[in-house]
Formats: sequence, C-alpha cells, structure tokens
Amino acid sequence: MQLDLTQRESGDTALSAGCGPIRRGNGTEASGPLRRLAYERIRSAGQIARVDLARELDVSPATVTAVVAELLGTALVEEVEGPARPGARGRPPVALRVRGEAGYVIGMKLAEFKHTAVLTDMAGNTLASGTLARPSQARSLKGVLEEAATLAGDVITRAGVRKADVIALGAGLPGLIDHPEGLVLWSSVLEGEGVPLASRLSDALGIPTWIDNDTNLLTLAELWFGRGRSARDFAVVSIEQGVGMGLVLGQGLYRGAHSLALELGHTKVQLDGALCRCGQRGCLEAYTSDYALVREAHTALELDSRLQLSPQMVLESLHDRAKAGNEAARSIFRRAGRYMAAGLANVINLFDPSLIILSGERMQYQYLYAEEVMREMEELIVGRGRKAPEVAVNAWGDLVWARGAAALALEVAADKLAGRGAS
Repeated sequence: MQLDLTQRESGDTALSAGCGPIRRGNGTEASGPLRRLAYERIRSAGQIARVDLARELDVSPATVTAVVAELLGTALVEEVEGPARPGARGRPPVALRVRGEAGYVIGMKLAEFKHTAVLTDMAGNTLASGTLARPSQARSLKGVLEEAATLAGDVITRAGVRKADVIALGAGLPGLIDHPEGLVLWSSVLEGEGVPLASRLSDALGIPTWIDNDTNLLTLAELWFGRGRSARDFAVVSIEQGVGMGLVLGQGLYRGAHSLALELGHTKVQLDGALCRCGQRGCLEAYTSDYALVREAHTALELDSRLQLSPQMVLESLHDRAKAGNEAARSIFRRAGRYMAAGLANVINLFDPSLIILSGERMQYQYLYAEEVMREMEELIVGRGRKAPEVAVNAWGDLVWARGAAALALEVAADKLAGRGAS
C-alpha cells in the first residue's frame, strides 16, 4: 500500500489559513447558535468575506450582517482588507477574521518525564511555550498542582499577557480520564484514583480547567491544526510510553458513553500473555510500547543492570544494534511490528476510517510502519478486495500534545465568548 511519510511539526499551516475543523457544505456537520457557528467558520477560514460566510452558513446576507454586527460589537472578530477577487476592479472587499487579542488559553500536557505547555490567542496562534522536567514516578496531587502552576506562570510571563485575560486551560495526561466529570480515574503521572484534577487545577491556578486523555488531545491537534482539519473521519494511533488512540467521526472527537473509549493499547492480542502495566496480561502495549521494548532489550541483549541505563538510552542502544545487524535486536522490533499490524487491522475492522495517522516519538523507529508491517496489516483486514485506508506518519515535536490541549481550551473559550445562548 502507499504510505505517506509526513514529517512535520503541528501547526505548520500558515496563520492566514485559520485553525479548527474545516466545515463543508451548509453547516449540517455542526449545531448551535448561529453566532457561534459564524465565529467558528471565520476562525477556520482565517479570514472570509461576508458574502462567502453567508454562502457557507446557507443564510441570507441580511442575517449574516446582523450576526457579524454582534461579533464586531463584542470585539470577537475584526474587519481586515481581504484578498482581491480575480478580474475585479477597485479596492479588495472587506474580510472578517477572529480577533486574537479577545482572549488567551493555555494548553498543557502532563507527562511522566516532562510537562509541556503553550499559550495561544483566540485565533490559535502560539504566543509562548514552556517545558518543565520532572521525576518519572507518579506524583502526589499537591506535586502535580505545583508543577502545573509553575509551568502556567512561565508561559503567561513569556507571552507578556495578563493572567486575567487567560480564559481557559486544557490539560491532558495519560490514563483513564473522565472528561465530562474532570476526574482522573487512573494515570501513571498521578498517585491515587478518582482524582478531581480539573476542579483542583481550576482552584490552584485561578483558571477554569478542562482535562482529557492525552491521545484525545493529540487527535484534537490533528483536527485543529494538522492533516485532519478537512477530514470527516480519521483515527490517530500514538506509540510512546503506551499505545493510545483517538477517533474523529463527522469532524467531532469520539469519547464513548463514559469518556473512556478507544483504549487500543489495552485491547488483548495474546491471552495470558506479557504483563501490562495496567495489571492485566496480553495487552497490545505490553508488546509495542517503550517499557515493553526496554524489558525485551534487557533480556535479549543481556544488558548490565549495574549501568543504570535510562529507558531512552536502552531504546537508543536497541535501535542502533538493530541497524547494525544484531539479530536479537531485530527480532524484538519484528515482533513488535507484527503486533502493531494486528492492532491497526483491528482499528480498520472496527471503524473503517479513511485515514490513520501514526504519531509519537516512536515513529523514529521504522519497524512500526515498515513495508512488511503494512502488508501484514492489509492481510489481517476482513473483507476480500477491501481497500486499506491511507496511513500517514507524523514525527511530531513535544509541543503537539499541548497544542491539542489548547484546542480543547479554545472550544470552551468560544462557548464563553461567542455564547451558547446567543442568536
């Protein structure tokens, strides 16, 4: 099959191209107050003329004029000189765009080895970013709150904005996250279970906070800033410390009935198999994630435990040996690749996406998307003659997770500013 190897950083779309899902047609993919829908269309377009906005929303020019007047009156959008129309004379038409200074949001990724954060304006432009290294073990709630406060203060200072103008904060972390309730049911980053992290972050930082699973936020980054902006349905599979999955259906993020769906890493690929860090056996990530590869490397390569090598150092050594022809190292990668093929085939058989995006730091290891892995994936798809979806690979930088968290915060901020009950 044809594999698209797209190596880029999230948010490389030109600023004038806007951010957020690109809706097609007359707005049937979205619902809500017309003012909110108009605001979203302006934001996704970057800039748009009134006549084009009316056509996109399938409403009369008079209706658009009234809605735009409200948005201009609340300083949520502003008028700018639009591009000249082909063959037209005179001055270019006036266009509309989101006024970035109307407010700011913070997106934050809470992780095992380091936290990352970005501060963006309402147009989705990143104004500042920051990173905070931390111990790898799970931290107390107090420790996580202190770290989050330090990082949020850092990006606010770097951006040179007032804290009072920060409208919302989105935060993501690995594990089982109840997004609507703001609860961390379990995470490798945080001690305890059923922790009301969203409300505690809101209180500690003085900024309304929403939380979600980190892979959902990676998926939002694709939906808002990346390849998924114009796709109706796609899946994102991430391979790092664990294996995660996000799913977009009808240009909306799917979370499941209890906000706990799509735990691809904990689907079973071998009954009574290798022990997973979730406590069960035979999970996909017990064969393909960082800790699985490190475990296999220590056994197969007979690494000296006295060297106290970090997981990253072990992974790099394993990869270097495989490239140099070490058969034991190659066999570890081959086995992980076969399990990855089975996992991807399961995604296709269940959801039939038009696009699968592979993301995460482990994309530097080509065993996860080598030609033989893609061939085996195709062989495991049910349905003779069925066309496999396009598979794209993105080797993102660290900030993509935080940018997805910022997208979550931008959704909330749009509700606050454009208003759910407006026109």
